[in-house]
Amino acid sequence: MIRNGIEIEDSFAEAFGMNATRLVITALNPRWARIAAETMTGFATSVIGCGAEAGIERELSPDETPDRRPGMSVLLFAMSGKDLEKQVERRVGQCVLTCPTTAIFSGMSSEKPVPLGKNLRFFGDGHQISKLIDGKRYWRIPVMDGEFLCEEMTARRSAVGGGNFLVLARSLPQALAACEHAVEAIRALPSVLLPFPGGIARSGSKVGSKYKALMASTNDAFCPTLRGLVDSRLDAEVGAVLEIVINGLTEADVSEATRVGIDAVCTLGADSGVIRISAGNYGGKLGQYHFHLRELMA
Repeated sequence: MIRNGIEIEDSFAEAFGMNATRLVITALNPRWARIAAETMTGFATSVIGCGAEAGIERELSPDETPDRRPGMSVLLFAMSGKDLEKQVERRVGQCVLTCPTTAIFSGMSSEKPVPLGKNLRFFGDGHQISKLIDGKRYWRIPVMDGEFLCEEMTARRSAVGGGNFLVLARSLPQALAACEHAVEAIRALPSVLLPFPGGIARSGSKVGSKYKALMASTNDAFCPTLRGLVDSRLDAEVGAVLEIVINGLTEADVSEATRVGIDAVCTLGADSGVIRISAGNYGGKLGQYHFHLRELMA
């Protein structure tokens, strides 16, 4: 399959099941809402080393938030419900409770509850106060700038993590420019997260390593400097490969984000230096979700 001079390989991205939640952070103004959201979702590129994959979904206007203040919607993904609960409590407690003027609310509902302010209320040292509004409990925790308002519970749902595609280009600047274009297009979509820095990963991985202590290691088949030393997937004209990893609340969300991202790259054409699009998979043995590139782009 050729799109605008760029080859789309007959390959598939392999993704796996995760748990996810959406939280709404509000503040006195958009600046402080963003600071809290960025701090809370920091160090969250991969569950391999960070415990969670998290990021900002979108900015919210005052008429979209429970307390009618500017806000940010954030998504958090973890491998299990228990892991997600730990990450929510730690990140909210250390990064949102501490941030001037903020409040936090659940951004989704389900039959799978996750504590939000339920335990954080104890920071109030007995001075915390609860309010029950429309069947939801909220906690008012005294802090030095007034009160920290937080909803008692949020919720989690099954989600999909690890969708991806690879951009193979003649040079690193060309691969980076193409991926930046794809990231911009994908971030306009709801319910998806690009967890790596700027939405782009340079260190694509494979399962396993020659070192027994490591569960993942560099994807040597796509490393240009290892061409000739390993069973490389790169021909001589490829100078750099970058990866876009996609998490979504549903399989359909990941499919649409993959399609939109690849389409954005292909609109640049072969003159952009992009040679082809591929994907990372492990022979179908790791994850139950397979996103076949040519089927998505047909």
